[in-house]
Amino acid sequence: MWKPNQTGNSSPTPSEPVRPAAPATPSYEQNVRSNPPAAPSASADQATIGKSLIIKGEVTGSESLYIDGKVEGSINLPGNRVTVGRNGQVTANISAREIVVLGKVRGNVNASDRVDIRSEGSLSGDVVAQRISIEDGAFFKGGIDIRKPGNEKAETKPNSAATQETAKAVTV
Repeated sequence: MWKPNQTGNSSPTPSEPVRPAAPATPSYEQNVRSNPPAAPSASADQATIGKSLIIKGEVTGSESLYIDGKVEGSINLPGNRVTVGRNGQVTANISAREIVVLGKVRGNVNASDRVDIRSEGSLSGDVVAQRISIEDGAFFKGGIDIRKPGNEKAETKPNSAATQETAKAVTV
């Protein structure tokens, strides 16, 4: 690596000053090449559905999703975050690790970790999660089923209303 104090040192052979300059350039190019892909991959970890987009059908994937448009159908992003933005309108069942509601959601929500309904958010549907947060001013209408970590299958009861509603929504 090139250091400022190395430029002051002159060596008797002319080939030595060329050697530090040559490795400095490739190492700089390597840093330039490795840094830009890191920045897009960090921003690519979250996909965005813009205000003017309308999606009807099933949304699946392996990255987080920010919804500012309209989605009708189902959203299945296990292990990732789904954020419904202030302009977002979702009529779908959502299954994800974490769900944040800033806009309007109609449908059942199943989070392996937590559901967060912010003050300007609206959720009409049943919630299944380990944790839930509903801020003052938020609208919520539905049932809540809090699951302990690791006991998701053990606590599913076929006679519970939330399970029946989820089963109806999945089979339709």
